[in-house]
Formats: sequence, structure tokens, C-alpha cells
Amino acid sequence: MFKVTPNPPESDPASPYEPDSKKLNEAAERALNFHFPSTADIKATPRTVSTLFTVDPEATSETLMVYLVETLASVDVMVHQLVDHLDGGSRNALLGISNSVMLAEITANRVLDQIDPPE
Repeated sequence: MFKVTPNPPESDPASPYEPDSKKLNEAAERALNFHFPSTADIKATPRTVSTLFTVDPEATSETLMVYLVETLASVDVMVHQLVDHLDGGSRNALLGISNSVMLAEITANRVLDQIDPPE
């Protein structure tokens, strides 16, 4: 049988273009260490408080809980509006999220009842 393509050329073992695996490994380690710091490095970094989104430190617990309940109720409404447009697994996942939001809302309402019992 006749071979259509020629044999590849013999490579020079001392070619400067051959990758040096030790250098490549060192470069890869440096890149990984730079982009993905270790857990010890992360824990050693001092925490800086972000002031981009802050909650008024003077707000009462009752005010915070009322805001939390209203937010959870809004999220539940948004989720139920999205559920109407989905089928299958995505719909089931969103209904699971809705259930979690509803449980959080019930819990927050219970805390509100303990802060200011209904009469």
C-alpha cells in the first residue's frame, strides 16, 4: 500500500523549541498561586468592611424583620411569576426555591411575633 503523506521530519533533540517540563510546571504553579491563593493566604488577609451596601446600624430589630418579611414576599411573587413560563426540571427547581423562601418568610414572621406579640 502506498502512503500518501511523507514521514514526519526527524526532530533535533537539542531544539530550543522543545518544551521544558520543569519550566512549564514552575510557570503553572506561579500562575495557580497568583490566581488561586491558598486558604491560609485568604485567612491571613485582613477583612475590610464594604460600605457599598450597608444597613443602618440604628435600625431596630423589628424594622429589619419587617423589611426581611417584605423582601421575602416580593421574591416569592417574582418566583411564582417565572414558574408560569417554565416546564420540567427548571420549574421544579424554581418551586423548590419558592418553598425555601416561603419557609424563611414564615420563620421571619414568627420572630416578628416574638418581638411584638399580636394582641
